[in-house]
Amino acid sequence: MKLFNINELEKNDLALIGICSDENSSFMRGPAEAPQKIREVLHNGAANLTAENGINLSGHPSFKDTGDRDIASGVENYLNIEQHIREILDRGAMPLVLGGDHAITYPVLKAIARRHGPVNILHFDAHPDLYEEYEGNRFAHGCPFARIMEENLATRLVQIGIRTLNTHQREQGSRYGVEIHEMKDFRENEFQPDFHGPVYLSFDIDSLDPAFAPGVSHHEPGGFSVRSVLNIIHRLDVDLIGADIVEYNPARDVQDMTAMVAAKLLKEIAGNMLEGV
Repeated sequence: MKLFNINELEKNDLALIGICSDENSSFMRGPAEAPQKIREVLHNGAANLTAENGINLSGHPSFKDTGDRDIASGVENYLNIEQHIREILDRGAMPLVLGGDHAITYPVLKAIARRHGPVNILHFDAHPDLYEEYEGNRFAHGCPFARIMEENLATRLVQIGIRTLNTHQREQGSRYGVEIHEMKDFRENEFQPDFHGPVYLSFDIDSLDPAFAPGVSHHEPGGFSVRSVLNIIHRLDVDLIGADIVEYNPARDVQDMTAMVAAKLLKEIAGNMLEGV
């Protein structure tokens, strides 16, 4: 597995980057260990590196793994995640980010918006992550989309898979004009968001039912199947300019089952982003 220096990135490359940060997690830690584990499973030989649309990541000239960034404790280091993503964007490349907990999406989107202006976001999650603050922390992994929307980093936020919507977050969703599709009402074949402009995809592994992805800190039954989310990703006919895969917790996994799901998602999202490049 070759790792690339940022200076080796070229325009329209897809740059894989691991952001090893879980300081802003609640309940338990572990997602900081996810990028290394996802890579291990991606390259262990159990499956090839070809996405279902035929894009083969193995040796693809535009798929470049830039390795992991270990984020030290403290708010300043957390917010500096933005700079790691800006380095990729400044080369004209697109970031595919392996978290880490969902808190990382806020500084990532700060970099994305600085480059592209406010974008559309398609957000897969069991949780809306719209808390004004959580346990006294405005940067907690339950808060990133409140920060994103209050700073106008997104023109549109579409959330799917949601099944933990409490009164406060429902009010926050109304306040920011978030399009929340609760899982109890969701119909996969009827979901056809008509996005205008570039889209950032944020995928929280716990949007999946724990039967398919037990390796998460917050088990929330009643979620998507893997095939359902792949069908949605495959139907996306939009300009994806970045993506993240977050909240995989190797400490909770069973025989690397969730790591393989994360690796599969990596391949399919990368395949979508590289199609036509």
